[in-house]
Amino acid sequence: MRVGITGHRGLSADVERRVRGLLEAAVRAYDPAELIGVSCIADGPDAWLAEYVLAHGGHLEVVVPADAYRENLPAEHWPVYDRLMSHAAKVRRTGMTVSDSAAHMAGSEILVGLADELLAVWDGEPARGFGGTADVVAYAEGTGVPVRLLWPEGASR
Repeated sequence: MRVGITGHRGLSADVERRVRGLLEAAVRAYDPAELIGVSCIADGPDAWLAEYVLAHGGHLEVVVPADAYRENLPAEHWPVYDRLMSHAAKVRRTGMTVSDSAAHMAGSEILVGLADELLAVWDGEPARGFGGTADVVAYAEGTGVPVRLLWPEGASR
């Protein structure tokens, strides 16, 4: 079972704690022998899912949206990114150089194409920019990939 992830970054500490609980519970429901997490391993839900998949005994596949992707993530996330990347069973790249909205959406399209199911840490609101969580959810739904929403009741960004 290939499980992809999309989700909001920069959540408050309370929402992060609640989202982490939802993600961990979702991962524990899968058979670790058959579980492959597919993630771009950005800070936030992308990295949290990857960590839970690996801790549960599953495998990780990483999609890199652009050559400059890592450098455009927060510097404090680089050690986590590097550690997760070192555990990737496969790494797929878009072939794009600049880490912009188009590259992020291209990476998400590859991710969705690999997934049997997409977990979406999404508040249900429109994307704040092209390639945001809402766009990825819409793309998955449009291609027939099942989407499971994980958003704490009453939470807001």
